[in-house]
Amino acid sequence: MKLCIMGTGYVGLVTGTCFANLGNEVVCVSGDENKINLLKQGKVPIYEPDLDELIEKNVKENRLFFDTDSEKSIQKSEIIFICKGTPSQPNGQVNLKYVEDAAIEIGRAINDYKIVVNKSTVPIGSGDWVSMIINDEQVKLNKKVPFDVVSCPEFLREGSAIYDVFFTDRIVIGSSSKNAIETMKKLYEPIINQTFETDLNPRPKTKVPLVVTDLTSAEMIKYAANSFLATKISFINEIASICEKVGADVTKVADGIGLDKRIGREFLNAGLGWGGSCFPKDLSAISQIAAEYGLSTQIINAVVQANKQQRSNIIKKAQELLKILKGKTIGVLGISFKPDTDDTRYAPAITIINNLIKLGARVKVYDPIVKDRPEDLSEKSIFCKDSYEVAENSHLLILATEWDEFIKLDFEKIKGSMSNSLIIDGRNVLDKEVLTNMGFTYIGIGR
Repeated sequence: MKLCIMGTGYVGLVTGTCFANLGNEVVCVSGDENKINLLKQGKVPIYEPDLDELIEKNVKENRLFFDTDSEKSIQKSEIIFICKGTPSQPNGQVNLKYVEDAAIEIGRAINDYKIVVNKSTVPIGSGDWVSMIINDEQVKLNKKVPFDVVSCPEFLREGSAIYDVFFTDRIVIGSSSKNAIETMKKLYEPIINQTFETDLNPRPKTKVPLVVTDLTSAEMIKYAANSFLATKISFINEIASICEKVGADVTKVADGIGLDKRIGREFLNAGLGWGGSCFPKDLSAISQIAAEYGLSTQIINAVVQANKQQRSNIIKKAQELLKILKGKTIGVLGISFKPDTDDTRYAPAITIINNLIKLGARVKVYDPIVKDRPEDLSEKSIFCKDSYEVAENSHLLILATEWDEFIKLDFEKIKGSMSNSLIIDGRNVLDKEVLTNMGFTYIGIGR
């Protein structure tokens, strides 16, 4: 099939590249000429494992293209994916400007029947809203070309997005059009039936479940899923705080309750809390949607508050260990909100670093991928070339992002260079017993 991907951000690039790899002809469109030129040169503007290689492969095999001409790209495509960013506004509502711009472009360019797919995370009712915009643009141009709008939410995890496209837990298609639904089924058939060739492992043994529903329910599935996942994280962090008081180990508690099939073990890892672009934005959006109908999201509001509190708890742990933070040197390992991504949006590490600096600490930081200072990170933070430089003469070391290289560090060397042998494992990924036997004072989360 011929696909047009409107948007060359995280979702657009990954989605377009993966569909090209399944044998489709895909053009990714952006009005950012500089970004398109970089992509044509093989330079990928985001960090996602294996994405650059997959882009290079499909460009060479003439299945993946990049263009600034949206009109031409829309007109020659059968299916148009809207993969535009939907950032939060100051009041918590979703900024739909980029989605609206895409819909306007489609309405102006559409020349024959198209399927328009909302891949962006958009508020409830956005499918009908996009249809209205496309129709309005056609009226202005005195034309009436048929089209259908489909909601097909993405469930990509940064750091494993390619795997999540090919081996997703489910595919959701929301539409009232039988033709659009059947066409989307055909597009996703290789993934649903797992008939494509791949070197990625582990490969599921069964078909990928398909959920076919109406537009509104499809849009709600995305918000509900992210809200529930964030709830699991905040819940286990709250349990971790209780574990610390009573002497329990939250990792064992999570193992125990995770064996219950009704609960599951995933997303029950106590730590610094959730970050990234999706959870904060989506929880805020669903609260705003509820408010529009006179409803309150008490559970979701509590989840957000518990997450904020978790970052403050790390500062308290640092104060308990060092008493006075002013004049102390603290090393922080990791800036990105999770490993295998360069995304620092709402990253717990940044909040913690900034608060430590406000309290008078000298903070040294290192991240394997994040080399440029994020805009919201204090200019007083000191970037180091590696973990060992971070540890040198530090009174305390905080592991903020669970990059694999941090787990494999030479901690004997680390200990020898620190002023105090103090570690806060903000992700519970280090071996407590091994570090304690080395002479470290080890502080985990709920352990």
